[in-house]
Amino acid sequence: MNADPRFDQIIDRRGTDCVKWDMMESIYGVPREDGIAMWVADMDFRPPQVVLDAVRDQLDHGIIGYYGDDSDYRAAICWWMKERHGWTVDPAAIFTTHGLVNGTALCVDTWSDPGDGIVLFTPVYHAFAKVIKGNDRRVIECEMPFDGTTYTVDFDAWDKVVAADGGAKMMILCSPHNPNGRVWTRDELEGFAAFARRHDLILVSDEIHHDLVYPGNTHIPMANIDGVADHLVMMTATTKTFNIAGSHSGNVIVDDAALRAQFAKKMLGLGLSPNSFGLFMAKAAYSPEGARWLDGLIEYLDGNRRIFDAGINAIPGLKSVPLQATYLSWVDFSGTGMTREEFTRRTEQDAKIAANHGPTFGKGGESFLRFNIATPRANVVAAVERMQAAFADLQ
Repeated sequence: MNADPRFDQIIDRRGTDCVKWDMMESIYGVPREDGIAMWVADMDFRPPQVVLDAVRDQLDHGIIGYYGDDSDYRAAICWWMKERHGWTVDPAAIFTTHGLVNGTALCVDTWSDPGDGIVLFTPVYHAFAKVIKGNDRRVIECEMPFDGTTYTVDFDAWDKVVAADGGAKMMILCSPHNPNGRVWTRDELEGFAAFARRHDLILVSDEIHHDLVYPGNTHIPMANIDGVADHLVMMTATTKTFNIAGSHSGNVIVDDAALRAQFAKKMLGLGLSPNSFGLFMAKAAYSPEGARWLDGLIEYLDGNRRIFDAGINAIPGLKSVPLQATYLSWVDFSGTGMTREEFTRRTEQDAKIAANHGPTFGKGGESFLRFNIATPRANVVAAVERMQAAFADLQ
């Protein structure tokens, strides 16, 4: 478990209008001065130098104008997807949105109407439900089975849920899954594709975490599954991979010509165009230099994952779900016999750690908290020590 100065460096983000560190006190009651922020899904690491250089070049030039020819930007995306994921992308299929929450909202607005149902496989990324409800659509929750270690699929049960509702128009799949860190197998992805076709659903596959996969696991793009292209919408971004969430840049990739025309019309009607800094940063990140940085990041996060899991799992009654991908550890407190209020209080007030509350992720999240381990290793070690002290009476 090697140290890496690029990621071991403590960078104080307090007082920088950083939501993760500057708002944890107002939201969770965890003091800024000595709390540890492990909630919002951004990393406490600087992005690759090639990305910082791209921003610096724009500032040194001094004129911040409209972005023009984006062919190099599209080519960089295509190169990355082919090199890292074995996925051939048509440059014309790429739409750039203001991040993937915005991309999700645009998909909901394009392919459903108020009152329609949108299927989510819960517990899942909380912004999906917020966007769905904000657009006056309904969330249809298909809860994933959990055996105490792994989340699985249950298409027979989900068929009944969707059939009983009768108003579903779309499903949103998180692949790899957030918050439980599952990398779906080919058989499972084929099952999701068949499920969408069976119920005549647009399949939106949010693959923002697809680069953050640990050794021994392989992410398969949904676009590489047969028989799904005519009802598939892919979503990807540089933002999670390279820690540039503030660029608010994401890609909605639509291969089917009819769906592509519909999405293009929605983008045109809303007058949307991308932030130039996001495009410059993405083009720089999707490069051999960015790939080398990412390889180092994965190795570092894998070390953090091992330390966090070992420390949390040593506390009787706590279980950190084994991560196959993402830097978001999903911890189950059900074995403690405590109420949600009690284990949350101990985490926030005794350990002074801000972590996402499980119920915000939908059905199945009631006994969980989500911890962001993409932070210097010293913070992970300190968080483990604090949690062990906060639950010392169980040991």
